[in-house]
Amino acid sequence: MNNEILWNKFLEKVKNSVNSMVYSTWFSKTHLLSIDSNKATIVVPLEIHKKRLSESYQDLIISILTTLTGNVYDLDFVLEQDIPIDSKESTQIIEVKTPEVNNKFHHESNLNPKYTFETFIVGNSNKLAHAAAFAVAESPGLTYNPLFIYGNSGLGKTHLMHAIGNYIQETSNKKVLYVTSEQFISDFSGIGRRESNENESLNYVEYFKSKYRNIDVLIIDDIQFLAGATQTQQEFFHTFNTLYNDKKQIIISSDRSPNDLKLLEDRLRTRFCWGLTVDIYPPDLDLRINILRKKIDGAKIDKNIPDDVLEYIASNMASDVRQLEGAINRLLAYSTIMGGAEITLNLAVDALKDFINKGTSEKNNISKLQKIVAEYFQISADDLKGKKRSATVAFPRQIAMYLSREVLNESYQRIGLEFGGRDHSTVMHSCEKIESDIKSNKSIKEMIEKIKKNIV
Repeated sequence: MNNEILWNKFLEKVKNSVNSMVYSTWFSKTHLLSIDSNKATIVVPLEIHKKRLSESYQDLIISILTTLTGNVYDLDFVLEQDIPIDSKESTQIIEVKTPEVNNKFHHESNLNPKYTFETFIVGNSNKLAHAAAFAVAESPGLTYNPLFIYGNSGLGKTHLMHAIGNYIQETSNKKVLYVTSEQFISDFSGIGRRESNENESLNYVEYFKSKYRNIDVLIIDDIQFLAGATQTQQEFFHTFNTLYNDKKQIIISSDRSPNDLKLLEDRLRTRFCWGLTVDIYPPDLDLRINILRKKIDGAKIDKNIPDDVLEYIASNMASDVRQLEGAINRLLAYSTIMGGAEITLNLAVDALKDFINKGTSEKNNISKLQKIVAEYFQISADDLKGKKRSATVAFPRQIAMYLSREVLNESYQRIGLEFGGRDHSTVMHSCEKIESDIKSNKSIKEMIEKIKKNIV
């Protein structure tokens, strides 16, 4: 089968894999110049097509060509005017066949092209994590290895990890693999499922090791879910050692710090701290507003959303970036349902009343704890977050900080942010002081226990 017939079959499969706009914009004007056992040369109309296809659709192109031919190819994108005259006349016959073992070993990065450093909004709560991530992206395997990012769900950990992977792929020929810990468990469990057939089991072991060790960058999300999977932890330990000893970059995320992953083996938790550990905590008000504005700009929303509406949403959605995006989507939908009504603060309050109540009713958050402590001492929650230093406020504030650490297991940085932007060293001092008071003063210990009962 010649190149033209092969490419027509390729384009038919692309049509079934992407939407019509993507196909029309990026694929419809392409054709196959040449293909051999190692490389496929694809002609594109403009320079922008080279950039877009190589950055965002390379894995798709390789996957479809592999399906059609059984071989894995490197890709070369060229412009029509850059093709030597002799090359335009050459064609090669390629046999189309069903892929066998080779297709198993085809590398997929699993990266989301939408998650880049350019689309990540930086603020006080994530600037260290962002800087560390970019440093790793610029020098994978050489700077901060492993990089361990932790924080609550919805704060941007996954976005940063994909951004690292995308940057590395754009600027080098390194192989990047992004997986969740559930996928790692599933892949490892596949070895056991094939043990009854010796040949199949050996083949799958080879596939597993090729997938996880024959790469340059391993990005694994939500490592906390390896807890309890003893054999999988052992395999990850060996995978980690192999990559680390070969100076391959390892990037890990979790909802808690390595020291708090009590159900993981000590030798794993120790290795997680070999490089750099950084946390991301909830965005402050200014960052939340900037995130909303970026969301609106990116979506090219034609409705005007006033600043007071953005501030209302940002003030009531403090813990999860996804909730901010959901609030905007809900507000726009509500405006449409109401006949395209102008977006005002009153409309926003009406549209988001149930959504905001749901979004801010998380169990055991700092805001709830502050209200409980303030009520116990008969002061306001704003006093705890304010600048008053009188004993009637300072002592309850220290207790609230201590309980935020002890009961909610929040980071010092996050606690400081929620208590009026105080420095983490101030929070640490408060926690240590109350901890000491509990040991030396029975009445304070009893007081803390009473407050705890209202929190838990």
